[in-house]
Amino acid sequence: MWNELLKEIKNENRKSLARAVSLVENGYEGYFSFLQSLENNHTPVIGITGPPGAGKSTLTDALIEELTITGKKVAVLCIDPTSPFNNGALLGDRIRMNKWYSHPGVYIRSLASRGNAGGVNPKIIEITGLMQCADFDYIIIETVGAGQNEVEIAGIADVTVVVLVPDSGDDIQALKSGLMEIADIFVVNKSDRPAADIFTKNLRNALTVYNSTVPVLQTIATSKKNIQHLTNSIDERLQYISDNKKISLIAHKAFYLIREMRMKNISKEKLKEEISESMNKDEFNFYSFVAAHV
Repeated sequence: MWNELLKEIKNENRKSLARAVSLVENGYEGYFSFLQSLENNHTPVIGITGPPGAGKSTLTDALIEELTITGKKVAVLCIDPTSPFNNGALLGDRIRMNKWYSHPGVYIRSLASRGNAGGVNPKIIEITGLMQCADFDYIIIETVGAGQNEVEIAGIADVTVVVLVPDSGDDIQALKSGLMEIADIFVVNKSDRPAADIFTKNLRNALTVYNSTVPVLQTIATSKKNIQHLTNSIDERLQYISDNKKISLIAHKAFYLIREMRMKNISKEKLKEEISESMNKDEFNFYSFVAAHV
């Protein structure tokens, strides 16, 4: 089955790709052996992140248009938050980017975050690796609205674009959070707002304090303003990725997967049962309990 799927994926069969993504996402039997058989392709991965309401989806939509105009093939993985109450997810990007679903050079897949705190799907590394064996020129990952700790995308993407918006205090939040450290490019979207120039100036001044050379661009995604400038900046950053960053990305992904594999047989419910049994039998020591599971 897996070999046939891979053959179909390489023949640009999008239905087979969609099926393979579902199998990998749900941890279907044999999926990891399948991943081990994939070639080491290096399709560049672009991460789009930032706070809710910054216009990430609109910006992604504009990027798709700019890239496809030049004949590039683009895969887009859109992460939507999973409800903590019913475990469902509103995959709204299917609506926002609906005009691309019949485009032969574009593949869009919505994925739920499934409660992952990093702003991405728990299987995003494996799914991205699968997408890299297809015929795409770029892979774009749009995260959920990122907070101060939702910076997992920086360990996956070759170039991370942090999208901010004026009049929301995002420049101060960027200073407080990991967003300052993960950005390869800052985009001040909705730059037609009155405070955009001041906002951009403050952000650039803040970067100067950090001795950062990260570019800060202004865009209006709804009217496609400066999107070509953004794509040029992304390509420029992709050309000058250091060997140290490449190694760091691989190390991060390896660490993430190894941690997940070692934790796969551990659940909170199972731990609760074991703790209940231990407390009924003898004196319970929390740290001894933890040590027994490491």
